[in-house]
Amino acid sequence: MQDALNPDRKYMSWPVLGLLTFVTVIGFENIFYPFQNQGLSVVFSWIFLLIAYIVPYALISAQIGTTFIHDGGGLATWIRHTTNDTWGYVISWIYWSSTLPYLVDVSNSVIVAMSWLILGDNSLSAHMSTQWFGIFTFLVILIFILLENLFTRSLEVMSLIGGAAMFFMAVLFVCMAGAGLAKGFPIATQPFNLHAFMPHFSTHYFATTGLLIFATSGAELGATYIQQLRNPKKQFPKAMWMLAIMTGFLVIFGTLALAIFFNANHLPNDMKMNGAYYAFAMLGKQWGIGNTFMYMFAATQLVFMLAQLAVLIDASSRVLSADTAVRFMPKWLLQKNKQGRPIHSYVFTAALCLFLLLLSSTLPDINTIFNWLLNLNGIVSPYKTCFVFVAFIALRLQESKFDSSYVFIKNQKGALFVGGWCFLFTFVCATMGFMPQEEAFGTVGFTHQLIMNVVSVIVLFGLGFIMPLLAKRDHHEEIAE
Repeated sequence: MQDALNPDRKYMSWPVLGLLTFVTVIGFENIFYPFQNQGLSVVFSWIFLLIAYIVPYALISAQIGTTFIHDGGGLATWIRHTTNDTWGYVISWIYWSSTLPYLVDVSNSVIVAMSWLILGDNSLSAHMSTQWFGIFTFLVILIFILLENLFTRSLEVMSLIGGAAMFFMAVLFVCMAGAGLAKGFPIATQPFNLHAFMPHFSTHYFATTGLLIFATSGAELGATYIQQLRNPKKQFPKAMWMLAIMTGFLVIFGTLALAIFFNANHLPNDMKMNGAYYAFAMLGKQWGIGNTFMYMFAATQLVFMLAQLAVLIDASSRVLSADTAVRFMPKWLLQKNKQGRPIHSYVFTAALCLFLLLLSSTLPDINTIFNWLLNLNGIVSPYKTCFVFVAFIALRLQESKFDSSYVFIKNQKGALFVGGWCFLFTFVCATMGFMPQEEAFGTVGFTHQLIMNVVSVIVLFGLGFIMPLLAKRDHHEEIAE
């Protein structure tokens, strides 16, 4: 009936939605962070997470998404329908604010990608101070907010190009690394045996696991575009399966390929920031074509990061404004422009990103700034993800009230067990992520970053309690008039 009333309506295909979500969930560079933190044993962590967390997470998102296909608020909608308006507001704020460190991180990565394209090496720190790094990062955010409002089709086009190109580069790297082994090229990580893959459980190990969750979270973001599918009940689960399969391939085989080129026992200090570029530079030199692969990756990374900016700025702001009860938010923050975009949410986004940049400017160098922002994402992103499982548990406890066209685990007790496990695992990893990962316990650097982590979380999440007060003031002013 909807198609008959809107014959000219353009729909998004489920593979495009899968790529769009893949863009926000994980990129090739995301496998470097856990590899530096856990070494070759991270392969065990990835396999465990794929089976016990990533696939259930994607399919849980598929069930909730297909239950609420007529609302555009994503996770905020899920929480509001399964609990109440107050919790719907809480998660809309947490979801939005937890995206901001990643926006800054992605903008940092845009600058890094451009530096490799221009300079051809890792000498960015020698050419740019931390202050100018912050200024250029902020300019990227501002410029892209403007572009987001000028080009309405930029989101889908850039996500399709960026997601497909990044996955192609990851497959290329894995295949070329495998071909190198077949030709007899040596493996950099030694010993390369079963014992090397066994994890060493410690406080540091669990403190760094939050970054694995951060690297693979975001499946629920695709739900904000579910109305753009022609048949969301059938197509959205397909997109989630596509997401889980692509993610599993990238993290497991990508990490194994990294162990071929890098000695997992002695990794570069700037592995998180420049590791992907080192990897493709080494791949090109191994096959006698110089830096060709490195430049290919740098160009792909630039498009991929710009696509992430497009998705994150658009979708996170929609989460904040699409389905939040009016009484919790001031009117100015919910106001939309002629294109239907929440323009004041964009402005507020830029302001809080500036706060994070000013806070990060207290760190000594660009590499430390890059690593700190990543680690902050390993705290706030898992806390946000906890609410996906809260929504799932609430849904299954009230399953007679809702019509789910796709059901993940038909047995209610089994579903509640899996949902509870995912929630507990995510919450513990997020909490342990407050511990700085690159600094030794008790040092000045450790204390500095620990304070920065606590302050950032308090500001990002705490501002959400101020908004209802501003909304209440708006309401009183209306009555007075």
